Parts: sequence; structure tokens; C-alpha cells
Amino acid sequence: MTLPAEFHDIAKRVNNWGRWGAEDEIGTLNLITDEVVRAAAAEIRSGRRIPLALPLKEDGVQAGMIPGRVNPLHTMVQINQELFGPGTVACSDDAVTMGLQSATHWDALTHVSHSGRIYNGRPASTITAHGRAEFSGIDKAGHIVSRGVLLDVARAKGLDRLPGGHAITPEDLAEAEEFGGVTVRAGDIVLVRTGQIQVYLAGDKHGYGFPSPGLSVRTPEWFHARDVAAVANDTLTFEIFPPEIENLWLPVHALDLVEMGMHQGQNWNLEKLSTACAEESRYAFLLSAMPEPFVGAVGTPVAPVAIL
Repeated sequence: MTLPAEFHDIAKRVNNWGRWGAEDEIGTLNLITDEVVRAAAAEIRSGRRIPLALPLKEDGVQAGMIPGRVNPLHTMVQINQELFGPGTVACSDDAVTMGLQSATHWDALTHVSHSGRIYNGRPASTITAHGRAEFSGIDKAGHIVSRGVLLDVARAKGLDRLPGGHAITPEDLAEAEEFGGVTVRAGDIVLVRTGQIQVYLAGDKHGYGFPSPGLSVRTPEWFHARDVAAVANDTLTFEIFPPEIENLWLPVHALDLVEMGMHQGQNWNLEKLSTACAEESRYAFLLSAMPEPFVGAVGTPVAPVAIL
């Protein structure tokens, strides 16, 4: 199916190709300047640290919808082995095989393409089996530390969890912003809470993935207007699934990653953060979300921490 005119109209309005130069590979992460980070550090008051990652385990969130995206397969390769002879110090080692986007993760800008292009107008053919992502691999993202803002859309609506068919609109984001008494500003990393991850935590991984609330195709313009550096949420698909426009699959991915050059995060557990922000009556904090620097990878596991 050809992408509709509506998609291309939005793409033109949010496009950042060339904004930071023809050689740029990190997109909106350029908005996280030294000044932004200094201001973000000033958000720390109590020192309370809230982990946002799901445990990496074989019975993880993946249910087979995406071929090859396997949950972590953890194997012991040494168990109390005396490598240097009898009576020496014994070592235990382990190894893991997993999809890099299988649990809490960042999508690299190369995770999706459309019309034969990736971010900054480069050919999608620069992603190959052996060379991986020649440009904009997740290793290029470097350190991702900035001011985090929780837009608790569910709590702002007086709900524990948004219904599966809810497409989060710019109006919803503005409502959550007002609810939290916070203003999203340039260089922020925005975390959007739907409450959907409760379904997985309750043991229903299939129900977690489908149907799922998520971001509407209208939201990229809201993030673009505010110069947001990155966005993450607590769902498997990030955007509403099934899609709000029939047969238009992953349009928000394409607008965010390809057109805007904005990294996305999925499967972030925002439940404890929601409680902490409500208890402290503030919805901004320092966020450390360092990507694992897999060279040429189109995504990576991450163990983010919000520091209040």
C-alpha cells in the first residue's frame, strides 16, 4: 500500500533532514546540549532513584509477533571452573542470545525506513546483513542523559490504564502536561504513560501487545514543535495498535525515526515512576538512559533510571 497523502503532509512538517548538517547521524539528540544537562541535574531534589527497565528473562514480552525478536536466552558457559588448575580461583560465566529490541529498549533511527530512505535522506540500502547500519546505528547515539518529563496520560484522565483502542492525541499530551504542572521544553526526553504494561505484568503477554493504546499519527507534530529529544512509553508497539488509519502500519515510527530523527523507546515500566511523581507532586527529573553501544545496531537494550 502506498503511503497516503496525509502521511506525506505530516512528514513535510516534521522533517529535520539537514537541520544539523548533511553528515548528522543522531537527529534530535543534538538538542541535548551541555546547558540542557546542567538544567536537568537541577531537577534532583530527593535523590530518589526509580528503575524503568523490565527484567531480562526468557519469559519476556515477546510473543512471536515479530519474527526473530526472541526473548533473552540465558546460558551458563562456565560454572565454578578452575581455569588455572586445581585449587585456583574458580570462575562462572554466562552468555545470552536475544533480540536487541526484545525488552526495554531504544529504537535507533535506522530501525525503520520508508520510500527507500532512512533519517537525513540516506538510502535504506546502507543497512546490510554484514555491514549492519552504516549510518545512525545505535552506537552513534552515545550518552542519552537529559531532563525527563513524565506525561501520565492515564492518571491525568483518572484511569489506571488507557483502553486498548485509545490513540493518544496532542490534546491528551497537553492535558497530561497541565496535570503534572510541567512544561515540556527543548532537549527533554518525554515518557508517555498509558498503563498498558500492567497487562504484561499480570501475565498476559498477548493482551499486552494487542490491542494496545499508543501514540497517534498526530503526535509527531506536537513533539517537533517542542523540540523534544526522544520519546519512550510503556507499550510493545509505541503507537496505537491496530493502527488508527486502516492498513497504515507504523506511521508514527516512520515520522519519528525517519523524518524527525527522534529516537523512540518501548516496553519501559513507568508504574513506579507514576506513583513516585504523584507522591512528590512533580513530573520532571534527571533521566539516565544510556544505550548499549552495539556497533551498527538498529536498537539496543537499555536500563533507564529516573532520579527525582
